[in-house]
Amino acid sequence: MNHDPPHTLKLVTIWLLLGVTLFLAIQWWLREQRQTQFQAGNGTIELRRADDGHYHWPGTINGRTVEFLVDTGATGTAIPSALARELNLPLGDEVRSSTAGGVAVGRESRADVTLQGGVQVDRLRVTALPALDSPLLGMNVLGRLHWQQRDGVLTIHLGAPP
Repeated sequence: MNHDPPHTLKLVTIWLLLGVTLFLAIQWWLREQRQTQFQAGNGTIELRRADDGHYHWPGTINGRTVEFLVDTGATGTAIPSALARELNLPLGDEVRSSTAGGVAVGRESRADVTLQGGVQVDRLRVTALPALDSPLLGMNVLGRLHWQQRDGVLTIHLGAPP
């Protein structure tokens, strides 16, 4: 009596194993790509331009993990209104902000912002904007730092300028 599995079951098992292996390889590659876009050490932070053409800086707002889009053309830091509500941030006066899409009406608030690599700003003034998809890190934070942009890398020097 032969107890070998049928030929079809063997083929299905092989294809499933190949599929799982390919899936895990792609997930590993994506994780590596994300990690190489941000590096910190020896008082320097390097952000590499992402595939979308922007710099992204991981951090937190009031302890909630977010990814900031670095916007050197923005005067201030802005967050989505939905995120401000999730974090129960007190919303203050209505403000008008000039954005790439035109003038947007938002609300002022304050939040504690921590950026990976050791940058922290307590009670930072932020604007909660309704049409915003992700937090934007503006010059009210970047202007406090020593940074330079060259060849798709944004280098931030903590402490004294190089």
